[in-house]
Parts: sequence; structure tokens; C-alpha cells
Amino acid sequence: MTDVIKVEGLTKLYGNFPVVNNISFSVNEGEVFGILGPNGAGKTTAMEILEGLRSPSSGKVSVLGMDVTSERHKIKHDIGIQLQASAYFEYLNLTEILKLFGSFYRHYVPPEQLLDRVGLLDRAKDTLGKLSGGQRQRFTIAATLVNSPKVVFLDEPTTGLDPQARHNLWEIIREIHNEGRTVILTTHYMEEAEMLCHRVAIMDIGRIVALDKPKNLVFRLDLPYEVKVMADSHLYADDLRSLDGVDDIRVDPNCAWYLGTADAALTMESVLSFSVSKGIRLTHLEVLQANLEDVFLAITGRHLRE
Repeated sequence: MTDVIKVEGLTKLYGNFPVVNNISFSVNEGEVFGILGPNGAGKTTAMEILEGLRSPSSGKVSVLGMDVTSERHKIKHDIGIQLQASAYFEYLNLTEILKLFGSFYRHYVPPEQLLDRVGLLDRAKDTLGKLSGGQRQRFTIAATLVNSPKVVFLDEPTTGLDPQARHNLWEIIREIHNEGRTVILTTHYMEEAEMLCHRVAIMDIGRIVALDKPKNLVFRLDLPYEVKVMADSHLYADDLRSLDGVDDIRVDPNCAWYLGTADAALTMESVLSFSVSKGIRLTHLEVLQANLEDVFLAITGRHLRE
């Protein structure tokens, strides 16, 4: 596969503090690549260096074969950037803003076409102040595509949106990818990374602590499954701990037991055999797969939202 983005030993210092600390990765052509991590992990700083908006303290970064420091003016014609916080001209309507942005590039997409693809054609003559939060985010995506970029950078694209608006934006991002574009996005939403990204780099305190396909990261865990068990009579920890494949147990305030296991099928079979032999009626039996939140917790000892 062709590397559209290549990062080697990237470091960014503020004073003596490394906000981005010697990270290396590559992004394949046509890939949706995610950088997942909590606030303050260094995601946005790393993205802004990739976009040519900040200079690195050390290391090499290339986008589409061009150096982001020495060739940033050439790169801008082939990339689209959606910033975490964007400011637009307050008194221009959506069409006028897109026309203005398009004038900065050699080639640009007509505003009507951009607004239509994000479902805002009927708001073409409105100013941004008249849009909802979800509509504003969709407009930022339209502005990102004004030059028909080969690579699209999205920094926390769904932060602050309600679940419905978030899912609508995910669908637009999928459409952008399906057109053959490479997408790199930052997020602190575990579900967003799992749903959209082919590969994910997990960042913490300026470093990349894991990088792989989401499912591969999950299955590297010692216990990638939990079997959730509830019954109409009391269950005892020692009995559950002795079941086949169970390596960890916990119970919640609702008396639901969670049995950590590397072999969900084996543990399910053991739970069923145990319940029959003891005459226990199960009221709930479910297999839960671990997620990227569990991966982050296993690596760092902290939750993503801490």
C-alpha cells in the first residue's frame, strides 16, 4: 500500500515539555486512520503539524510525498482541514463563505454541490448563527471539501453533538472515504474510533502507546470477553470463579456478575452446566466484548475520560 502520510520521530516541545513525544506512524492511501486519546494527549498538536499549521521541534513528516515544513504551500491544495474550533465570517451566508474559501485554491467545488452533499442546500442563504450545532459541524465538513482534497483531516469532528447528529456526521465521513479519499481524524470517543477507523493509534501523554486495527487491539487483551450472569437466587463468587475459562470476576450493584474470560464459548457452556446442576434459574446470560476503552485502561491504568 502507498503511504499517504509518513511520520518519523515527531516531537513538539513547549519549553522543555514534550507535548508530542517521538511518535512514528504511517497512513495508507484510502484509509480512515484515527488518533484516539483523552484531552491533553497531544492529538490536536500532532494533527496541526501534519496539516502544516505548526512546525515540529524534531522529526520528519510528509503528506502526499511532500515535506510539511518546506512544502506546506504546495500541500494545502491537496488537503482539507476541519479544525477543532472554527471561526467564520459572521455576516456572510453559507454560499458566500464557501465561495470565499474556494477562491484560495486553484480548483474548487461549487458551493451548491457542497451544501447539497451535507444536507444544507436549503440553508444556502442563511448565516452560521442560524444553524444548529449539528448543522454547523456539517458545514465545517463542506468547507473542508471545498478544494476536492485527496486527504481530509478531521479534528474531534463530533465533539459536543447529540447522538443523532453524531451518527449523521459519521455517515458523511463514510461517504467521503467511499469516494477514495484518505481520512485522518482525532477523537476521544471510543465508539467513533471503532465505527469509522480501519486503524487506530492510541495516544497518551504525547506518546503512541498502541497502534493497530480496533479489533486486533481488543483481542490482544488477556481477557477480551466478559460473560454477564444474573439469576433468581444468590450466586457465590467462589462458585463462579471455579467455572471453566474464568480468570476474573466482578459484581455490580444490581447483582449482575461479570466473568472475565479469554474463551467466551467455554465459559458460557460452563455457566449453563453449573446452573442446571445446582437448580439455579438464570435470568440473564450475555457475552460482552471488550472495547477500546478497556484497551486504554489496560495500557495506562486510566479511563479515557479521566
